[in-house]
Amino acid sequence: MPSPVKLGIVGFGVMGERLLRAALDHAGEHVLPVGVWDPGAGVAERLADIAGGPPLLASAQAVIEACDCLYIAAPPAAHIPLAQAALAAGRAVFLEKPLATDLAQARGFVAQATGARAAVNFPMASSPAVAQLAAWRQALVPERLAIAVDFATWPRGWQQGAASWLTQRAEGGFTREVVSHFLFLTRRQLGPLRLLSAQATYPGGARGGDGAETAIQAHLTAGDVPVTLTGGVGTTTQDDSNSWTLNGAIRLRDWSYAERVGADGWVQAPDTMPNDRMRPLVLRRQLEAVAAMTRGAPHPLATLAEALEVQEIVEAILAT
Repeated sequence: MPSPVKLGIVGFGVMGERLLRAALDHAGEHVLPVGVWDPGAGVAERLADIAGGPPLLASAQAVIEACDCLYIAAPPAAHIPLAQAALAAGRAVFLEKPLATDLAQARGFVAQATGARAAVNFPMASSPAVAQLAAWRQALVPERLAIAVDFATWPRGWQQGAASWLTQRAEGGFTREVVSHFLFLTRRQLGPLRLLSAQATYPGGARGGDGAETAIQAHLTAGDVPVTLTGGVGTTTQDDSNSWTLNGAIRLRDWSYAERVGADGWVQAPDTMPNDRMRPLVLRRQLEAVAAMTRGAPHPLATLAEALEVQEIVEAILAT
């Protein structure tokens, strides 16, 4: 078996820490974390509390120089500059979404990076629940899809440390952070996306204030399948509630539950588990794919082109 790929991490918020812990606890044969950089307060102390964790390096450039693949989990405005620096140094890149919040910048980057070793972290690419949905879908003729996402508050409880940008219209909001995952899933399962109509609701109105959206409604097509999309804040008592329902017959619920309609209602797939238990398995598979991508081998990760297509839809919804 080849040596593990050296993984660098820039951005050590929730996502950076999750991926690091998954690498250390579940994917050591695939990736070796070699350095972290984040300018935030308390990062060194948090990193020191992780047994076997890599050092906090002096800069993003130092992490790039130390790694084979750079994982970028910084706020969105930094994604493309960091990715460009890593690619210019001959490194592979694994980005959090969105690519950027400026569509022209995102389009230019994707055109420039054609053929590069680069992928985007949409974990549904490695989800066993999604694989089960795909298997069930083979017996269906897709006719209609409904996507719904609801939140008690935004950001969610575990994201409060990043509230300074997640609550802002410029980079944050649940459409970029959450709906994008379900648009990626839709694109993979049903075909190219096209937005027909949309409405986004903002605090203070469409032109008032800088806050992120509080509700969305949209109609799309995926291939030739009609899609309805709804989302809202304060519309559930759960931290996070979501569903992706095809033909009213099969669905992905709350990230990890693959279910289909039986004689007595919705029936869960065998080996179904809650998201907090499934996440380490999904991240292990993602990191295995990151190692393959870094070596230039085939992998299931989201491509830059797929991420851009999702972002085009997201930004069009938010602009309405």
